[in-house]
Amino acid sequence: MKAKVYITLKPGVLDPQGKAVQQALGSLGFDEVQDVRVGKYIELSLSKNSTERVKEMCEKLLANTVIESYRFEIENPPNPPLSKGGKGGFR
Repeated sequence: MKAKVYITLKPGVLDPQGKAVQQALGSLGFDEVQDVRVGKYIELSLSKNSTERVKEMCEKLLANTVIESYRFEIENPPNPPLSKGGKGGFR
């Protein structure tokens, strides 16, 4: 299983890194950019599907819930192909 965690600053929290990126984009001629917010993306490989455990990880370590919001998705791996009976195959 894989968990994809997205962490962003809450609205109203100053984002100096986002401002620096916005200014750099402006100096490169990308004047249409009005605001930039920088966040984090974390991928976790899990041995089992546990939404509650991922939430606990976010609350205790991955996100500073005072100033950051988070969301996550749990991605199940595709099912392995079923083997078909009969002769043939690899030896």
